[in-house]
Amino acid sequence: MRSIMVLNSKGGSGKSTIATSIASYYASQGKRVVLADCDPQASSLEWLAVRPSGRSSIIGVDGASGNLRIPRSADYVVYDTPAAVHGKELSAFLRRAQSIIIPVLPSPIDMRAATPFIQKVLDNSRVARKEARVALIANRCRENYNIYHQLDTYLRKVRKAPFISVLRETQNYVRAAERGLGIFELAPYSVRRDLDQWDPIIRWLASKRSQPAN
Repeated sequence: MRSIMVLNSKGGSGKSTIATSIASYYASQGKRVVLADCDPQASSLEWLAVRPSGRSSIIGVDGASGNLRIPRSADYVVYDTPAAVHGKELSAFLRRAQSIIIPVLPSPIDMRAATPFIQKVLDNSRVARKEARVALIANRCRENYNIYHQLDTYLRKVRKAPFISVLRETQNYVRAAERGLGIFELAPYSVRRDLDQWDPIIRWLASKRSQPAN
């Protein structure tokens, strides 16, 4: 079973959008997918609630209830985590993860908050032993804004965690979420640019670089 976790202690970084997009991608590939929503806001479970019945099935698990049980039959489990995760709670989440994606927004507040959090994740014993792998993405970016270039420079300087992609700010994600769909399930002609930006994320997740060394 592959476990993929979307993680950031800062709220509003787009974790649910990324987690639901990953879950819908693997479901559309015929995989048995579990989406574990560990955030009390339950955005991912709300997304599942409006997902059309004709689409690829995804099993939702309420991870915020304190009874996080993942069906053993799953091929992939995608974790949508809450904000303000630190200390023992962060360590508990990291014990479940093989691949960790940390999205960072192009704002000074988010970049300042991300610096100590990313370091805490990289200092975790499982991550240090390469039993879990970490990658960074820039999320909700507008390329013509100066702050985007600052974020790009910042993420490229982070050691021990590859910066793998930039996801743009677009209403395509809003339209997908309203319908319980992932970005991969919208009409290809309308999301071509977005799919290009997702390609390095999917390739990283499929590579050995995203998986435990042992």
